[in-house]
Amino acid sequence: MKIRLPDTVLSALRRMLSALRPFALSLGRALVTSVGAEPLLGTSRRRWLRALPYAIALALNAALIPTGIVNLHTLYKLTLPTAAALVVAQTVPLILAVTRPLAVWWVVLPVSVAEAVLTAHAPQAAGPWPWPVTTLLGYLFLMLALALRESGRTLFAVWLVTTLATAWEGAAFTRAGDAGGPLPIVLSGAVLVLGWSLRGRGEARRLLAEQEQISEAERGRRTLLEERARIARELHDVVAHHMSVITVQADSAPYRISGLPPEAAEEFGTIAAAARGSLAEMRRLLGVLRSEESAPDRTPQPGLDRLPELVDTVAQAGVRAELSIAEEVGALGELPQAVGVSTYRIVQEALANVVRHAPGAEVWVSVAAEDDTLRITVVNAAPAGGNDRAGVESPEGTGHGLVGMRERVRLLGGRLDTGPLPDGGFRVAAVLPVNQPEEHRT
Repeated sequence: MKIRLPDTVLSALRRMLSALRPFALSLGRALVTSVGAEPLLGTSRRRWLRALPYAIALALNAALIPTGIVNLHTLYKLTLPTAAALVVAQTVPLILAVTRPLAVWWVVLPVSVAEAVLTAHAPQAAGPWPWPVTTLLGYLFLMLALALRESGRTLFAVWLVTTLATAWEGAAFTRAGDAGGPLPIVLSGAVLVLGWSLRGRGEARRLLAEQEQISEAERGRRTLLEERARIARELHDVVAHHMSVITVQADSAPYRISGLPPEAAEEFGTIAAAARGSLAEMRRLLGVLRSEESAPDRTPQPGLDRLPELVDTVAQAGVRAELSIAEEVGALGELPQAVGVSTYRIVQEALANVVRHAPGAEVWVSVAAEDDTLRITVVNAAPAGGNDRAGVESPEGTGHGLVGMRERVRLLGGRLDTGPLPDGGFRVAAVLPVNQPEEHRT
């Protein structure tokens, strides 16, 4: 059965559509600004919580579409196509409300107002008006989605527009004073306040968790600084003290010991110079450990050009070392600073290990270049007195030398191969890329 609306109703409907034109323009802006928004509960770690809003929206569609069509057709006397169009236009967009509730509200509200106009002359016994039960349930879900997403000012504007639309419907038609009029105003306001409160509570908990993480990071940073300061004090109290004693004794030996041969005096001078150099490096290290924001050290870092000096130094400690640098290394041009420093430190640590664990052994150091890589090899023979000869390093040594080598090589994206030889010697071989990948540049 078709219903022919009176002229007064048609006139009121035209006025309503004219008044809704600004809302249509705002709809486009809302659709654009809400694209790509985070779904409701999308940041939850639990999958079922992230899927819950979609499940509720699909359940509402499954329940409200058939019951709403039957309700409008049988009770409110609308034609089946009109009832179906109104219900689908109000219910299906609820799926999009999970990510774009404000845009969906701009669609649902005009359709709900149009539905109220079309059902204004239905019998009062048909049900509540201007918000049928099925329409109200879907609208309350939309209010909850808005409350969990939008600001308080937007929520108040939504509730105010809902109130004005409901009041206008009640005043424009003969069913003014219907018991169903105030109900959506009260329920929508309550849902908006409840959802806004829940969102505020969740936001407060999130901020509290972030603050706890920041505090934990600050505690870890403070612990690290305290540990660095403790190490600096220990180094100063123990190592630097002993190095100072060695320097003083080596410098004063020629004056305290009479009849000292010139070779011995020169040896004492070498020892004092090495001790002073160690003290200078120790002071720079202490400066770094004592202050996180200490000024950067501007002393030039050692590189390949310092290897001959390094080999000569260990030779004075009784280690016969030979250095070989291939001509291809010079063809590489100026090496990156990280590669040069790492090469020097790897050779330095390998030679130091020979002095500690294989005193008197012969050592061969070679540096070659192949395919844009620098190949460093340090091979030592067995100790001069056999494997039973005690080294300088005590058995309680930390053994961090090889670990430090591996860390340097790993940071540069290279390879390190270490291990004993059948004849009782030891081999250290490192391959460092000259053209480092971006992630390994320092």
